[in-house]
Amino acid sequence: MKEVILTHSAPRAIGPYSQAVRAGGFIFLSGQIPLDPSTGSLVEGGIDVQAERVLLNIKAILESAGSSLEKVVKTTIYLTDMSDFSEVNMVYERFFPKEPPARSTVAVAGLPKNAKLEIEVIAVS
Repeated sequence: MKEVILTHSAPRAIGPYSQAVRAGGFIFLSGQIPLDPSTGSLVEGGIDVQAERVLLNIKAILESAGSSLEKVVKTTIYLTDMSDFSEVNMVYERFFPKEPPARSTVAVAGLPKNAKLEIEVIAVS
């Protein structure tokens, strides 16, 4: 059984996918790029501002599903420039200060709307 998760506290999907899906005791979040939930536009600013927006969007989706950042077990970060790795790490650490989830970070050629990063997560329901 699966349940689609939708909240207006995070950006709407920009394609034919759900913000998140609950299945088998887990919540699978679609990748989030740094979109302002109220405008649907990319936030302005450096990679630190963009990483914070992405993680705030993830937090909002998780909370709407009755979960939290503390229940995240796996993240995948996609970066268009690996030189942003350190700055993203500093922001990421603020959101996952204790017992951080397992993680992969991957360099990619491009992301939707020319975003600099995208993060997807899996959390316990």
